[in-house]
Amino acid sequence: MPSVRTIQVTFDCADPARLASFWCEVLGYEQQGSACVDPAGVGPRLYFQRVPEDKVVKNRLHLDVRVGTGLVGAERVAALEAECARLVALGAVRQRLLLADDVNESCLVMQDIEGNEFCLD
Repeated sequence: MPSVRTIQVTFDCADPARLASFWCEVLGYEQQGSACVDPAGVGPRLYFQRVPEDKVVKNRLHLDVRVGTGLVGAERVAALEAECARLVALGAVRQRLLLADDVNESCLVMQDIEGNEFCLD
């Protein structure tokens, strides 16, 4: 059996074009209708499909936007905060900063424009 080489991440949402536009801006992807495509061809395609029901509970799956890779301590938190400010200007909502512990580095929990949780990592 051949192995899977690519994936698409599909979001249920109320306004596919608007949410695709938001995520393309976040990731530097190109918008193709209701999808976001990595112009370098490396990252997964994100697809946004309209559904009639509203989001009710916390996501079981979320995206980590990797902005602090290789950074630690105050330098990492500063990078997370700077990206958070950029995304809040796009309509995202800051939830909480989780500071580093014995297991994990610091990350910042946010919500996109339709309330989907994601992390700045």
